[in-house]
Amino acid sequence: MSRIGKKPVELPKGVTAEVKGQVIEVKGPKGTRSFTATDDVDMAIDDGFVRVTPRGTSKRARQQWGMTRSMVENLAVGVSVGFKKELEIQGVGYRAQMQGKTLKLSLGYSHEVNFETPEGVTITAPKQTEVVVEGIDQQLVGQVAANIREWRRPEPYKGKGIRYKGEYVFRKEGKKK
Repeated sequence: MSRIGKKPVELPKGVTAEVKGQVIEVKGPKGTRSFTATDDVDMAIDDGFVRVTPRGTSKRARQQWGMTRSMVENLAVGVSVGFKKELEIQGVGYRAQMQGKTLKLSLGYSHEVNFETPEGVTITAPKQTEVVVEGIDQQLVGQVAANIREWRRPEPYKGKGIRYKGEYVFRKEGKKK
């Protein structure tokens, strides 16, 4: 049985939800998001809570139960607080700066990397060695941060590259004479 699915999703202040069939639409101060659930679950709103219940006891229904509940919670958090991923850049000469909607990265290549900001995400560079990705869609924020990190992943010998803030990079010992 799903333990996550049993918990109802509390809607924060200023957030409203509306269920139409299998589609739930959540509105909040940061925007509007919707999610279409499978036919294996039912969604109901009562007293500022969204409750998800499975239709039947099949394995798929139980899987969708917990997943749907998590998706609804992510919608509620996204439209009220939003999601944020912070990246750190380490390495001599490695830096980032915003120029309009383009993130310009100097990562030791013979050219600058220009990363266009996709719709629905805000990218800022408060320092030359920091990049902050923010938005209301958790999946999109995480994917954009991963795409930026992909340009120069942290290497294990000197630790140079783009890493998530607080990420531990396993270091290897270099060659010995």
